[in-house]
Amino acid sequence: MSIITFMRQHHSHCDELFVAAEEAAHRKDWDATRAAVTRFATDIEAHFAAEEERLFPAFEHATGSAMGPTQMMRMEHAQMRGLLDQMSAAVTARDLDAYAGAAETLLVLMQQHNMKEENILYPMCDRALHGDEMVNILNQRLGAASAT
Repeated sequence: MSIITFMRQHHSHCDELFVAAEEAAHRKDWDATRAAVTRFATDIEAHFAAEEERLFPAFEHATGSAMGPTQMMRMEHAQMRGLLDQMSAAVTARDLDAYAGAAETLLVLMQQHNMKEENILYPMCDRALHGDEMVNILNQRLGAASAT
């Protein structure tokens, strides 16, 4: 399996969790929203960590460059983490408007981010790395996170 295919599948998984949180928030079911946001945050953080701890360093080592697309992806991960914090705070405050604002911004950023990864970075990774070996490493990292 290619890195593109594997990571695209995990993007889709995270998208489904995001939608579940959105649906709960719009019902104003704050307990369900908190649970859904927590699950989404856990899985997307595992995704970020798999990239930042495994994929990006391997790609940077293989290409000899840490100043390319991986640097931008790390910056976008930081932005998304901030928006997740805002969403969690809005859930605690039971503030649908604040939640919706942070969630909408996060959704746009995620869509743009995922497109860049799926269309630019992951194909570069597949070319620079041993795809099957890296997929196994990523799967181990994401599988370990899902088990917790």
